[in-house]
Amino acid sequence: MNLESATKYFFCKTQSFTDAPRCTGDTLTGTDVMGAFGMCQSEAELGFKAFLGKLSLSPEDSKRAIQLLTQHGMKHCDKVAALRKLDTKIKFKVVQVLAKFSFKDYCRSASGKEQCPKCQGRKLIYRKKDVVKHPGCGESVKARVVNETVGDMCDHCNGKGEVSVACRDCRGRTVSLDQSETERQGVPVMKDCKRCRGRGYERVPAADAFRAICAFTDTISAATWDKTIKPFYDQLCTQLEIEESWAETSLNRVTG
Repeated sequence: MNLESATKYFFCKTQSFTDAPRCTGDTLTGTDVMGAFGMCQSEAELGFKAFLGKLSLSPEDSKRAIQLLTQHGMKHCDKVAALRKLDTKIKFKVVQVLAKFSFKDYCRSASGKEQCPKCQGRKLIYRKKDVVKHPGCGESVKARVVNETVGDMCDHCNGKGEVSVACRDCRGRTVSLDQSETERQGVPVMKDCKRCRGRGYERVPAADAFRAICAFTDTISAATWDKTIKPFYDQLCTQLEIEESWAETSLNRVTG
């Protein structure tokens, strides 16, 4: 059993009314599966919680995954000189912010959506405008112009309040048309999308994590971030993928 097939045990099942007996082979019961999940968590808790948090099965799984990733970051952050020099409380906040953004990047997919950056999820953009007021009908009644706040539909998200994180070039397909090879061979030739590098979605900008860190400390400069802390942030992103692989290996071994 892999992690992807294990998610079906977290949802309700339809009652089947049939006279056919259950299979008497090596079928895992619900108790066996729950026991396997417990053993998997004892060996690779971070990977298991991160995977469940990515599927949004429970907010507690996401919080626990961020907490475990923060603990992992605190164990290895002293290898980075810029982080080692920070005060303990500031260092913990920095690592926690990096863990939150790493988990957010890990949870992204081509079908995911995020809050519209232009309207901040409000679906409308409010601005001051001159509005013509008509108090009534008749020739003697004159319209007056009033400057007031008016809400217009956001053009960026078309009033939805959220936008897709799929790649703008390949639209989440991970591949794009190679124009030069298509013209040379006379048939459509596909290649990995250069914009998203074959992922199908856009990653969380690392600059967002840097701005979040600068909100509570000014000891980290842009040059320090690019040279030392950003590689550490990328390692945290990669660590989640490694932990998920370990969790799947552990689950396969327990249920195999």
